[in-house]
Amino acid sequence: MTLSSFDIQDIQGNPVDWEVFQGKKIMLVNTASECGLTPQYEQLEALYQRFKDANFTIIAFPSNDFGAQEPGTNEQIAAFCKKNYGVSFPLMDKISVTGPEQHPLYQWLCAETHEAVTWNFQKFLINESGEVVESIDPRVLPDDPEIIRWIEA
Repeated sequence: MTLSSFDIQDIQGNPVDWEVFQGKKIMLVNTASECGLTPQYEQLEALYQRFKDANFTIIAFPSNDFGAQEPGTNEQIAAFCKKNYGVSFPLMDKISVTGPEQHPLYQWLCAETHEAVTWNFQKFLINESGEVVESIDPRVLPDDPEIIRWIEA
């Protein structure tokens, strides 16, 4: 099983064509607009701008699973991210990343890393073949030197 095994929709409700991401390193991150970690959007966008032309992308999955910190609709989330952080990396449909309604994609990510999603802004690194490499704690900033080394390797 790889990342392309899952059917997901972007924040506008369109099916995602995984072919667009084929051969790229990917950081998947569950996000929330009303979290103390929300300023990570700024670092995520900077990281995306720095490496988007180097076979790297970020894919964000808004989720309301932790502290009800993402109560908005997809339209409200997209507007918030654009207005406040200039987000240009792909935003996906709001999903559950934990609990009984956990999206199959996140079931796979957690099974592959043997780790549960613990909070907003947990990061999963996916290699160019669509395989899970690592789970990164939510408090680790997107521009952490270890993440930069992985992208550049």
